[in-house]
Amino acid sequence: MKKIRALFKFQYCLTGAIAATTLLLSGCNNDEDESLREKSIIYCSEGSPESFNPQTVTSGTTVDAVANQLYNRLIAFNSDDNSIIPSIAKSWHVTRDGKKVTFYLRKDIKFHQTGYFTPTRNLNADDVLFSFNRILDPNNIYYQAAAGTFPYFQNVNFAGLVNKIEKINEHTVRISLNYQDASFLAHMASTYAVILSKEYADQLSKTGDEKLIDQLPIGTGPYKFQEYRTGSIIRYYKHEDYWQKTNDAKQVVFDITTNNSGRLAKLLAGECDIVAYPIAHKKIEEFPDVTLESVTSLNVAYLGFNTAKPPFDNKLVRKAVAHAVNKKAIIDAVYFGRAEQAKSVLPQTSWAYDTSLTEHHYNPDLARALLIEAGYTEGLTIDVWAMPVQRAYNPDALTMAKLIQSDLQQIGIRVNIVSYEWVTFLRKLSRGEHQSVLLGWSADHPDPDNFFSPLLSCASAETGSNRAFWCNQDFDDILSDALLTTNPVQRKAFYRQAMAIVKEEIPLLPIAHSKRYQAKANYITGKSLDSFGGINLSRVHKNDSGDK
Repeated sequence: MKKIRALFKFQYCLTGAIAATTLLLSGCNNDEDESLREKSIIYCSEGSPESFNPQTVTSGTTVDAVANQLYNRLIAFNSDDNSIIPSIAKSWHVTRDGKKVTFYLRKDIKFHQTGYFTPTRNLNADDVLFSFNRILDPNNIYYQAAAGTFPYFQNVNFAGLVNKIEKINEHTVRISLNYQDASFLAHMASTYAVILSKEYADQLSKTGDEKLIDQLPIGTGPYKFQEYRTGSIIRYYKHEDYWQKTNDAKQVVFDITTNNSGRLAKLLAGECDIVAYPIAHKKIEEFPDVTLESVTSLNVAYLGFNTAKPPFDNKLVRKAVAHAVNKKAIIDAVYFGRAEQAKSVLPQTSWAYDTSLTEHHYNPDLARALLIEAGYTEGLTIDVWAMPVQRAYNPDALTMAKLIQSDLQQIGIRVNIVSYEWVTFLRKLSRGEHQSVLLGWSADHPDPDNFFSPLLSCASAETGSNRAFWCNQDFDDILSDALLTTNPVQRKAFYRQAMAIVKEEIPLLPIAHSKRYQAKANYITGKSLDSFGGINLSRVHKNDSGDK
């Protein structure tokens, strides 16, 4: 275990810049280096992950870097039509009352072999029980190792939903629910429902190193962890015994480049094969060797109000700001017209969207009157936090903050724009240190509940992913009722009521629904982007013309 601790210390404490791509692709000599370069996929990402286990966080940077690269779930979503398909479980059965789900596991799933762990068996039911019981049982030492923080599962009341998880035999697991939940299978297919190795956990427990399970990961995914240099790179090697066919990449490197122009420059210089959230879309389209990709993403950008703090504990102030923000100007200046103006947190592409919904229209005169009615006759000063990284839902939070600053100045509100390094930003948000924040949400699955429970439920206010810290029991009851039926007409009616409450109470102001973009060299083929759930680099291929 001293070896693990030494590796952990090296990988998380090493500092210094990566001067060139050759430093990312280590080799013993020039021939080996060139061969490895040809068999590597380099993805320029916009930020560092918070964890190497998506059970413990919900940030998009972590989901992109970790979820589909290192892990598998029992079931998954078909990237073509969003239907649920087998994964680690080759099949499953749901009882007629919807309260028991039995999963039948494949027998050939192998865990990663790394410098810090060598598995002695294939995946079995014990691993499934361990993976979910650590989330459900506060007395579990691995629940405690994560400080009881499993935000996605806590947001959807997973502990209240699941009655018990049983091992029927080595390759059969049954999950009994306390009540029917229309979104249960979607939760199990989400990027957070990953399966961990109980054998690895047992090894860590022998030396009291339980926290390393989320930092030095072991999964069953197409790639295995090799190293992480904080703020610089993540390196994965190919999982040679992976149970599905993937590309020929020997390694995948995440080159962490927070500067937007820097990522694009690296792509054009051949130092990156794919870049996240590219800027200058029209300019990119002028380069014959580069392709701009996009996917219609299930997301929303919003201005969130901390309802637990003045002045946004006053609904009239929230309403004033809602009428003062010029969304159309934001769409033009930040998204260059490539986004839809949001009327609700739920995108119009969702089957549960209410087409009759109206929004808070831009009206500065009304906004000023509301501010005076709220008691702020001389105006006020507020902080707006702007996230420091690009996301699909908000490609430029700083510019958006400046536009809102200008809008609010017109009604007597002075705005201080605040930002921090990404991981610090998220940590402070979860503690509720902000007054208001420009953030957003990208769906983990297509069920409409995923836009309500993680963002606005009382449970999510406790976990910190509800950045408004807003709790409305009527709203929560409607969400619960919506999950007790599988009838889409009934569910849509419930979500119509939920959207009406959000519009009236304004815990957040929805701004835009956008596409997600990335740019890649033309020698990269295959699809890594989906509408939700992060990227999957095992599906892309680097052709011979990619030799540099």
